[in-house]
Amino acid sequence: MTSELIFVGLGLSGTDGMTVKAFEALKTCDRIYAEFYTSFLIGTSIEDLEKALGKKINVLYRGQVEEGEDVINDAKTMRVGFITAGDTMAATTHVDLRIQAKDLGIPVKIYHGISIFSACPSSTGLQPYKFGRTVTLPFMDDGYQPQSPYDHICENKERGLHTMILLDIHADEMRYMTAHQALEWLIEGEKKWQRGLIKDDTLMVVASQVGSPNEKITAGYVKDLLEMDLGEPLFTLILPGNLHFMEQYALVYFGGAPEEIITDD
Repeated sequence: MTSELIFVGLGLSGTDGMTVKAFEALKTCDRIYAEFYTSFLIGTSIEDLEKALGKKINVLYRGQVEEGEDVINDAKTMRVGFITAGDTMAATTHVDLRIQAKDLGIPVKIYHGISIFSACPSSTGLQPYKFGRTVTLPFMDDGYQPQSPYDHICENKERGLHTMILLDIHADEMRYMTAHQALEWLIEGEKKWQRGLIKDDTLMVVASQVGSPNEKITAGYVKDLLEMDLGEPLFTLILPGNLHFMEQYALVYFGGAPEEIITDD
């Protein structure tokens, strides 16, 4: 049997979100592993994927991926597929698997998928090269709220850069942070650290289920967003930096932002 490890990004939605090359490659695999704790494939179940590929899919939990034993051991003697939502190398644990395979002389192929990092700017009309460091907001379980995400957003804002804000996922518990929870997280952070980042009239963008038929983009002021139906998980938030006039028009036209944000500067 062939020794090979194939990394496949499935894209953001549906069994048909991956490339044709990726689909054909997975059909040749002897075993397929999947992880969905960093993200999940919107509107798609494991059973849908298994039916489309004609293969059984073994879902791994975080610890199993971080240890990497099952994936690497199998890839020593067979062709193994490792699938994730979005693009396949966005998580450091996946890069670690690739390094382990290299150390053992296991051939590796990568089939990229559509990522939230490119799809979200495209859907909102914001220019991708104007984004700063991406942050993730963790659930505030037991009062846990680290200051670092707030500080990183402030640093991006001070530099005039947009911030993409990813929201926490506990896939094993089927818990996905909502946009409203994320806004409350930022409001609570402002109360604690008071750097003037979040006010009632702070412009925010909420992207729901990007890349799916139910994609929804909503741009507005924080006080208004808290009262609105913002869609369903998965959510991504953006706190804009300095807006080019075309970005201003994009947020008004595509996200319903208040027309007053257009300055034509």
